[in-house]
Amino acid sequence: MSFLDITVIPVPAGNKAAYIEHSRKTTVFFKEAGATSITECWGEDVPEGKVTDFRKAVDLKDGEVVCVGWITWPDKAVRDAAWETLMTDERMMGMEMPFDGKRMIFGGFDVIAEG
Repeated sequence: MSFLDITVIPVPAGNKAAYIEHSRKTTVFFKEAGATSITECWGEDVPEGKVTDFRKAVDLKDGEVVCVGWITWPDKAVRDAAWETLMTDERMMGMEMPFDGKRMIFGGFDVIAEG
């Protein structure tokens, strides 16, 4: 089964075009490193929860949008090797992020079912 890297990111609403461009550029790097697909989503219907929600997870501020994305890797070994390479790639490390990376949440997940 595949392995996913999933992110939840607060992005200033005015940075949508910059976020799309950032995603377009990083997609090239991830695919070069072995990713099979990259998906980025712009929050359109992200409700407030009573206990927890996406907004609270990233400490969403006024004027920001919650974005969710995932990178699909063939397996965890490919992902681990890719990140080792990507973290030293000057192209990737030299990019400016159009969001507050300190409030981004992320994790790696084994796919256990697909439909």
